Amino acid sequence: MSTTTTPATGRRLALRLALGGAAWVGLYALNEVLWDVVFTRWFGLDVDDRVVGAVHFFLFDVSKILLLLAGMIFAIGLLRTTLRPERVRAFLESKPLWAALMLAALFGAVTPFCSCSSIPLFIGFVGAGIPLAVALTFLIASPLVNEVAVVLLADTFGLVYTIAYVAAGLTAAIAIGAVLSRFDLDRWVEPFVFNSAVVRVNGNGAKPTLRDRVDAAKEETADIFGRVWMWVILGVGIGAIIHGWLPTDFFAEHAGPDNPFAVVIATFAGVPLYANAAGVIPIAEALWDKGMAVGTVFSFMMATVALSLPEFILLKQVLKPRLLVIFFGSVSLAIVTIGFAFNIAA
Repeated sequence: MSTTTTPATGRRLALRLALGGAAWVGLYALNEVLWDVVFTRWFGLDVDDRVVGAVHFFLFDVSKILLLLAGMIFAIGLLRTTLRPERVRAFLESKPLWAALMLAALFGAVTPFCSCSSIPLFIGFVGAGIPLAVALTFLIASPLVNEVAVVLLADTFGLVYTIAYVAAGLTAAIAIGAVLSRFDLDRWVEPFVFNSAVVRVNGNGAKPTLRDRVDAAKEETADIFGRVWMWVILGVGIGAIIHGWLPTDFFAEHAGPDNPFAVVIATFAGVPLYANAAGVIPIAEALWDKGMAVGTVFSFMMATVALSLPEFILLKQVLKPRLLVIFFGSVSLAIVTIGFAFNIAA
């Protein structure tokens, strides 16, 4: 049942929301520079050192993902209290599937998130009634293609390869979404995603007040945050341990241009790693300089940014095992196919 909110109370609550949002933005911006200052200026440490770099990576990424998890789930939950899931679903179902998938892929391309950072938005989208295949398209496209990747790729590999990479990444995300849309996958999503406080406040028949909406968003955020925060720390911790320990000479030797299975080796070697586009492109450039074929390099990049062990650990809290295997398997197959296609065309 809705609680009564007077105009004065509503204004105070709106002001608190605005101040909270500004504080969140400030913390997120601070996190972007804080750890560099702490490690290099305060303690004079070299973040290029493997151990120091791993600790730096862990602290930065855990802080970033937990901030995104809390902020994005709350913001999307608040938005969802004004959008009934059935209306969102009806709006999307009235549009051609290709249009919804293309919008999801393009939205993913303009969000500068890594594979783990995209998960809070993915959870919110699914809970809002967006079809699962469309949400999965976003989840694939977001880490694969973003403005950082485009700029660094153009500087490293040239404009032609950059355009081809972006086209291949978006096409893969849309194609996988189109295939998955033909199956009933909702039963393989954990029930808490659909049975949140936001869903309940939307379904009680009364128009929720601002207080109702804020309380529901806070409850949903606390519930989801409480379920996954420890898995964020575990997943990023594993990623930090192997961060910066890539043996480029090994890849150049065993995944070189003379090995017909080089693309497969590079793809599956990239999956256990964890990096964003800014972190993996310098490694890709080193592998390319050592003679690795461009398709093999791109497969390694895509597997590293779009599929990671930390992402698997986090998604395991949201998706049931069968859908998790389908997701990782289909993305891996697409990446291998893209790698072979680039090597043949080069």
